[in-house]
Amino acid sequence: MDFQELTDKLNDFDINNIDWNNMGSWPLAGRVFFAVLVFFSVLIGLYFLDIQSSSEHYERVVEQEEVIKKQFETKAFRVANLDAYKKQLAEIEESFGSLLRQLPRDTEVPGLLEDITASALGANLDIRSIKLDKEKETEFYTELPINIDVVGEYHDFGAFVSAVAGLGRIVTLHDFSVKPVAAKSNQLNLQIVAKTYRYNDEAKRPGKNKKAKR
Repeated sequence: MDFQELTDKLNDFDINNIDWNNMGSWPLAGRVFFAVLVFFSVLIGLYFLDIQSSSEHYERVVEQEEVIKKQFETKAFRVANLDAYKKQLAEIEESFGSLLRQLPRDTEVPGLLEDITASALGANLDIRSIKLDKEKETEFYTELPINIDVVGEYHDFGAFVSAVAGLGRIVTLHDFSVKPVAAKSNQLNLQIVAKTYRYNDEAKRPGKNKKAKR
């Protein structure tokens, strides 16, 4: 069969008269044309599927590249500033150690109470009570509240607070209230909580105890 004859048969092929349930009855030209059409359709479908898959893979690779670049930049920055970080860490540890050394230990708490008492008396205040409250422990220090109840004139309270703030130990003041003692009197009642921070020995630290148990 030459090309001209195949062309004539394709021209005579009417798609409206196709029996889809009996493809074997089709003319040879129709079967050849349909087979070629299916073949190229499959090739085109596979081609576009491969392109889509490759495109998605490419996008994932590009995203991973961006993440890796950022991680590399971060690590490169850390490496470049490693010496500065070490120096800064040493300074922080030294500063932290200096602060810890300012915290009173168990044997120094009575001395702190004496200093607070002396500060109150030096400010001409009458002491009703100065007593320790319940301790609150943390990893490195124990917070020790001290309830202070004194009577005096208003300007004397300022002198007292300044004296406590100037002590050699770390003391912070909280939850103060001022009330008149009696009507037609300059005397006022000051109730305030002073908090100091007692240093915990290494053996008492929670982290150290956990390591010791292991």
